[in-house]
Amino acid sequence: MPHPYLIPVWKKAPLLRLLLPFTAGIMLQWYCQFSLAVILVALVSFSGAFFLFFLLPLSLRFTFQPVHGVLLYLLLTAVALLITWQNDARQQARWYGRFYETGNQLLVRIDEPLLEKSKSFRAIGCVEAVLKKEKAISCQGKLLLYFSKEDVRDNLQYGDRILVGSKLQPIKNSGNPGGFNYQRYAAFQQLFHQAFLKKKDWIKTTVGSSNRFRQFIFSAREYVLSVLQKRITAGKDERGIAEALLIGYTNDLDKDLVQAYSNTGVVHIIAISGMHLGLIYLLLLWIFTRLPLVKKSAWLQGLLILACLWIFSLLTGAAASVIRSAVMFTFITAGKTVFQKQASIFSSLAASAFVMLCYNPFYLWDVGFQLSYLAVTGIVIFQQPVYHILYIKNKWIDSLWKLAAVSLAAQLLTFPACIYYFHQFPNLFLLTNLIAVPLSAVILYAEIGLLLLSWIPFAAVWVGKLTGALLWLMNTIILQINKLSFSVWDHLPATVASTWLLYGIVIAWAAWLITKNSRLFRYGLISLLVFTSLMTYGKWQVAKQRKIIVYNVPQYQAIDLVSGPGYRFIGDSILQEDGLLQNFHLKPARILLQLTLQQDSLKNAFSLPPFYQFGNKKFAIINHAFAAAATPGNIELDVVILSKNPPVTIAGLTRHFRCRLFVFDASNPAWKIRKWQQECSTLQVKSHSVPDQGAFVMDVGI
Repeated sequence: MPHPYLIPVWKKAPLLRLLLPFTAGIMLQWYCQFSLAVILVALVSFSGAFFLFFLLPLSLRFTFQPVHGVLLYLLLTAVALLITWQNDARQQARWYGRFYETGNQLLVRIDEPLLEKSKSFRAIGCVEAVLKKEKAISCQGKLLLYFSKEDVRDNLQYGDRILVGSKLQPIKNSGNPGGFNYQRYAAFQQLFHQAFLKKKDWIKTTVGSSNRFRQFIFSAREYVLSVLQKRITAGKDERGIAEALLIGYTNDLDKDLVQAYSNTGVVHIIAISGMHLGLIYLLLLWIFTRLPLVKKSAWLQGLLILACLWIFSLLTGAAASVIRSAVMFTFITAGKTVFQKQASIFSSLAASAFVMLCYNPFYLWDVGFQLSYLAVTGIVIFQQPVYHILYIKNKWIDSLWKLAAVSLAAQLLTFPACIYYFHQFPNLFLLTNLIAVPLSAVILYAEIGLLLLSWIPFAAVWVGKLTGALLWLMNTIILQINKLSFSVWDHLPATVASTWLLYGIVIAWAAWLITKNSRLFRYGLISLLVFTSLMTYGKWQVAKQRKIIVYNVPQYQAIDLVSGPGYRFIGDSILQEDGLLQNFHLKPARILLQLTLQQDSLKNAFSLPPFYQFGNKKFAIINHAFAAAATPGNIELDVVILSKNPPVTIAGLTRHFRCRLFVFDASNPAWKIRKWQQECSTLQVKSHSVPDQGAFVMDVGI
C-alpha cells in the first residue's frame, strides 16, 4: 500500500527556509566580527545581483532559478550581518568604552529598581556622559552596578542620575573548566563592564528622568509583589514560588527548592514561559467573549487581548520565552482578525523567531529562547502521533494521556539541549508534569483572583490562604519526589558534537516511526553508531587524563588532583558541604572531565604537606607562614601555589625553591596578589593569578 503524500514542513512554512540563512548570518557576525565596510559591500553586491536577476530573459530566469534562491539566501545572510553589527553596542560611535579612561567620572542613569543581593544591591545603569576634567562627552551604553548596603535602597530609585568615580572592571569569566560563560552572557545583554561602589564612590545628582510607561510597569510589579507578600502567609518558600509563577520574580526563591523543581523536570513552571501566557490568553478569551460591549467586535477583542498579553509579558521581565509566545499570539490573533483564517503553526513559529531575531539577534544564544521553540516544535510535530499510540475509552484517563502526550512530545526535542546545558535528565518528569502542570494552572488563576480581590480584605485573606495551601501542596509533592534516589540522572557529560548526534538519533527515528521510511531508520542507526564511538573515545580520554586544577572560587581554596575518573580534593571543607558553591564552581569541571570517584589518595600521588608530587610534577601549597629553618634549601619544584594569604614574599621563597611558576589562588586578597606579581616581574619569574586569569590547569605526565 503506497504511503500517503506528506507535504514537507519547509513547504508548509516557506519562512522557515529564510530563517536558516538569517541565523547563519547572525552567528557569522558574532564569531567573525566583520567590519561595517565588508558588510555593506556584501549587502550591496548580493542585493544588486538579486534584483538584476529579474532583468534576465524569462528562459534564463527559469534555467537559473536555483541561483536566484541562493542569492536570496546570501542577501538574508548579509542583512543578518548588518543587524547583528548594529545591535552590538561596542560598534556604536558613542559607546562609552571609546572615551572612558581610568580616573574619569561617568554620568549614569539608574535604569531599573535596585535588586537586593546577599551582600549588595544590583542595578543596570545607562551611561549618559564621560566626564574628562571639566569636559562632558555625551555617550551611551550599559553598566552593571553593585552598591554596598549603606541605606542605598532608600536613596536611589529608577530614573535617578549619579556620578560614578570608581574604576570600571571588565566583566570576566571565572575560567573554571566547564564553567558558565558569564562574560558572553553579559555581552549578549550589552554589558561589558561593572563597578563595585561604596558610598564614597558615587554622588546622586539633583536631576533625574524616567520613562513613564516603564515606571508604570515597575510600579505595577511592586504592587503585585506587595499583595502576594501580604496575603500569602503559608511560608517563605510558598511566597517565592508564587512570585516566580505569576510575574517571574525569582529573587525570593530558595535555591534548594529550585534545584528540586529542576531535578523533577518541572522548573518551567517557575520560569515564566509560553505555558503561562497561554493560560492568560485562554482566560482573556473567555472574559472578552462574554463582555456585552466587546464580544460583538472581533477587532476590539483582539486589541484588548494583545494589549493585556504584552503588558503581562513586560511585567514578567520580558524573557525571551515569554516574548516568543507573545509574538506568536500576536500573529495568531492578527490572522484570525484581519485575514479571517488560522495561520500555519509552523509559519507562526518561523515568523515569530524572525521578528525576535530582527529585534535582538542575541536571542539566538538565549537558553530560554532555544528551549521554548524546541518545546513548541516538539509538541506540534509529535503530540498527535504520541497520543494516537494508545486508545483510551475513559474520558478522564484519556485527558491525562493527552497531557502526558504533550509532555512526552515536548521532551523529545528538549532533552538533548537540556543535557547539554544542565547535564541531567529528570527520570520522573512525566509523573511530576501530570501533577504540577494542572496544579500550577489552578494556582496561577488563584493568584490572579487574589489580585482582583485584593481591595476586599475578607475575600483577599481567604483567597490568599487557599493559594498558599495549594502552593504548599505543590512544593511538598515536588520535594518528596525529589527525595527518591532515582528521580534524576545526574552528571551527564555532553559536547556540541554529542548533542547534534543525539538530535540526529531522535529526529531520524521519530520521523521513521511516523512515516515508516526505512531510510530514516538507517540514518538514526548511523547517528547512534557515531554517537557511541564518540562516547567511547571520550571514556578512553578520561581514563588517561592526569591534571592539577586550581579553581577560581572567590575567598576559598579549591584544588583538584585528577587521575582518570578519580580525583582528590584539597581545599576548604565548606566547598564539600555547601551545595550552591560546589554546584556553581566545582561541579561543571567534574562533569566535563567525567570525575565520578572522590578519593583520599591517588595512584602516583604522594604528599608531605606543604609538598606534593603527582606523576612527574612536584609542587607546594603554601597557605601559612613558611617554616624556612625546617626546610632544606634549593628544592626544585614545578609549581608553588600560594593560598590563604600567607605572610611570605616571592624573594624569600626563591631562596629555598627553584620554582618555574608561582600560582596565586582566589583566596588571597587582590592587593597581595598585585604585590606578588610585581615581585615576580622583578625577579623574572612566571606567575599565574587565578582571579585575573582564571583557573590554573596543568597536565601531569605519569
